[in-house]
Amino acid sequence: MIISISCVVLLGIVVFVFFRKDGLKASHALVAMLFGFYLASTAIAPSIKAGGESLAGLLGGFKF
Repeated sequence: MIISISCVVLLGIVVFVFFRKDGLKASHALVAMLFGFYLASTAIAPSIKAGGESLAGLLGGFKF
């Protein structure tokens, strides 16, 4: 649950930066958000979640 919340916050920040800097229109952000909600209800959602958790585990393993 913590990984999904942090991913949502990170993606929200990325969308905000794109909206402010690169001219992302509000309609584009709305379409991307709706796409995410519909994608979450499909059969591929567990695979996407597992891939995200795997990526988070990989990035969490780096030592600086």
